[in-house]
Amino acid sequence: MLVIGYISEYWGLLVILIGTALVLHSDVHLERRMVRRIFASNIMLFAYSITTFTESYFGDLDTLHLARPILSAINYSLVTFILVNSILIMYPMQKRQLFIPAYINALLCFVSIPTGVVFYYTDDNHFQRGMLGYLPYFINALYLVYLFYRLFHSDRMQREDMRVLIFVVITSILCLVLPLFYYNASSLWFTMTIAGDILLYYVFLLQQFTKRDSLTKLLDRQSYYSDLERYSARISSLIAIDMNGLKEINDSAGHIAGDAALVALADCFWKAAHDDQRVYRIGGDEFVILCIGGDRKDAEDLITRIRENVGKTGYTCAIGMAMRPEAESLELLYQLADRRLYEEKSRFYEATGKTRRKREHAAAQTAK
Repeated sequence: MLVIGYISEYWGLLVILIGTALVLHSDVHLERRMVRRIFASNIMLFAYSITTFTESYFGDLDTLHLARPILSAINYSLVTFILVNSILIMYPMQKRQLFIPAYINALLCFVSIPTGVVFYYTDDNHFQRGMLGYLPYFINALYLVYLFYRLFHSDRMQREDMRVLIFVVITSILCLVLPLFYYNASSLWFTMTIAGDILLYYVFLLQQFTKRDSLTKLLDRQSYYSDLERYSARISSLIAIDMNGLKEINDSAGHIAGDAALVALADCFWKAAHDDQRVYRIGGDEFVILCIGGDRKDAEDLITRIRENVGKTGYTCAIGMAMRPEAESLELLYQLADRRLYEEKSRFYEATGKTRRKREHAAAQTAK
């Protein structure tokens, strides 16, 4: 009867957890470490649902059962560990020291079974908070503050991406805060919300693989074409960028060094761009920035910032810019920016005496 009651209450959670596990089993995109963390979170959510359901069963008894405070200690501990593990799913490079407050919380919760320092139960089976009764909520709040901090210091994050992550954080906060006022619904709200948020974040990660370049983490060529259509009426200028001397780096130092150069330049472009200046890698060493709104000064200031950033790396690049009134279509806008780029690239090779790649020379001649 208890099993049927549990399945009836947590059916939605079980569907999400089992479905996520089946999808993860065949996933080829995510690192194994991240897949293991998602699995671990799902297992903890499953365990939490069982312990809270069982604790609720003992809570309906007229007298206190020894298992109830033990289950409560497990529940308080699991909530914090699930939250920490969820942070590590989103930001896997964080250190294991992040778990220290969770371990302290778990220790105090289990110490509370004989001492009542965090919580205790009366003889007639009523829950009471101890001297440190709000400590688990305080520790969870610290983790959420940290999550917000990491969220707003994320690299390569577009505005539309931020909306998804902010939604995940806000719903996580709500499922932790609302049970303070609606205690009986705490378990179901928490498990369903966190499981749903983890699944949403997994979908978000897969979306990132489809729209971002795997090396530089900039928006990719397909995103560029999609955004040309999406922002067609609002694009004010287009900036084309091409790295100088990538072939020489690959030939002399190897492709790993060439990849490192591209990543360094991509970082320069990203840091220079503002919210409405979208940066793409559309080819090997070819980049484009679409300026959504703004005027000529905004575009020129962006180029100035790019040159200053690139100047600190030891690499160089050629840049061409075209403003929307100069071309009737976005295709002609790109061609104009590309022609100006190759004019600058020609001057660079003439000044340095280096030999240009055949493809670049042919493209320059075609643009003329």
